[in-house]
Amino acid sequence: MELIETLQKQFKTLSSSLQLIQEVVKVALVKNFSKETIILKEDSYVQFIPLVVNGLVKVYKEEENGNEVLLYYIKPGESCIMSIMAAEKNIPINVKGVVEDDAEIILIPIDKLNLIKKNHPKWNAFVYELFNDKFEEVIEMVKILTFSNKQKRLEDYLKTKAELNNSNTILKSHQQIANELGSSREVISRLLKKLEKEKKVILHQKQIKIL
Repeated sequence: MELIETLQKQFKTLSSSLQLIQEVVKVALVKNFSKETIILKEDSYVQFIPLVVNGLVKVYKEEENGNEVLLYYIKPGESCIMSIMAAEKNIPINVKGVVEDDAEIILIPIDKLNLIKKNHPKWNAFVYELFNDKFEEVIEMVKILTFSNKQKRLEDYLKTKAELNNSNTILKSHQQIANELGSSREVISRLLKKLEKEKKVILHQKQIKIL
């Protein structure tokens, strides 16, 4: 009963069909993952579809030089569209997913996915909405990486992180930020110091406070 209530509270589209919620509860597992746990391994087959209840998961592409290309975050009430697409095509996933903040996640085994899709149209509606939302996030990230100057790119990144975490304090090292923005640590450190001089942030070790 508790899991049914959790799904109804966090997943609005799914909750419009009680039968779908009950089907998910029958087959799903609920697990807690600590920060920095890898839940999606690049070039591996997807075993479960994640539904994030609490916490945050970062989905990104890792380049050969070690830089990361951030694609999107899976927030509470969402799933991973890349996982769903890879599972439906039965191909290895080509991105990586890491827990950004301690997370509680409902896991749907992929061998149950076709049955859920077939019997519950609301699942498909949930996937379409998810695809639209994540596509917009990816486009926005492309705009930031491609068209913004480096300082604006960094400010937009910090603003987004603050909104996601619902906190003005961001627990990231300069190197981690550089990886996510496809830049160098030296450039990010210089820009952060500039923002500090402009009284836009306060810098601490592996911690940035937005003013």
